[in-house]
Formats: sequence, structure tokens, C-alpha cells
Amino acid sequence: MSEDFELDTDDLKRRMDGAMSNLKTEFASLRTGRASASMLEPVMVDAYGSPTPINQVGTVNVPEPRMVTVNVWDKGLVNKVEKAIRESGLGINPQLNGTIIMLPIPELNEERRRELGKVAAQYAEHARVAVRNLRRDGMDQIKKAKADGLSEDDQKFWEVEVQELTDTYIKKVDQALETKQAEIMQV
Repeated sequence: MSEDFELDTDDLKRRMDGAMSNLKTEFASLRTGRASASMLEPVMVDAYGSPTPINQVGTVNVPEPRMVTVNVWDKGLVNKVEKAIRESGLGINPQLNGTIIMLPIPELNEERRRELGKVAAQYAEHARVAVRNLRRDGMDQIKKAKADGLSEDDQKFWEVEVQELTDTYIKKVDQALETKQAEIMQV
């Protein structure tokens, strides 16, 4: 049986790509002084008894570079959407205009830029943890195969493969963080 063992590195890569994709989505939600519809993606509204993404209760638009609008479809949810945006930690003060919520994007001050840099670092750390967890899964599969008769040379080979894959993705996370922090600090 030990001769047949082959770790599914494609599956590990796919799952690590998923962690990177998630990181990019989280980074997109961080505002950098420019309006973007994606900055509202992590905001969840308590609609109809369950947390619902904001884009499922209204239309999110960017009519100008420093303004995001949310046209809420159900009048009864306008206040809940406004409350969700206020409590999201985005640092935006929503203004109501009927069923339209206007979100003027203020210039970022130095202190807010530093805070956003820290938030970006937290997102990157979550991605690193996800990659390390996938590394552990791969190593566990190798240990299980070793118990089933995998040779020590094969075990070492697969452990090196998994470690190299992990190192590659950790570097990608670090590079993405550097890029995002530079974008945040850019005035």
C-alpha cells in the first residue's frame, strides 16, 4: 500500500488559493480613501431574522469617487441597514434620504490609516493561519500513510513538498499585505 501513496497537492493548492482569495476579498473591503462597492461586502444586516449581506437587501452604487449609495428595497429595513453600516467599523457616517442611504467617504487621516494597516495585518494573519492549518492537514495525511507503511524517504519527500507549498503561500500573503499597506498609507 505504501507504494501507492500520493499526496493530493493539487487539492492543497486549491484550498490555499481559497485562503488567498478570501484575503483579497477582505482587503477589498478596506477603504483606502476611494469609494468602492466592495467595501460593504462584509457588512451583514439583520434582515428577516437572519444575517444577510447588504447587497441582498439593496442596490449598492458608487455615483462619484467619494460617495457610495445603498438603495434599500424594503422600507422597513432602512434603519437596520443604517445601523449595520454604523456598527461595521468602517468609520463611515451614513446619511438617510428616504430609502437611499448615502455614505460619504471622508479623507483618511494618519491615525485612521494606521488603524486600517493593523486591520489589514489581522486579515493577513488569518490567511497565514488558514495556510498553516492546511499544511497541518497535509502533514497528518503523510503521518497516516507512514503508519500504513510509507517509507521514511517517501515521508520526507512529501513533507518537503508540503512545506515548500506552505512557504510559497505565506510569501504570497506577505506580499499582498505589503501592497495593501502601501496603498493604505498612500496619501
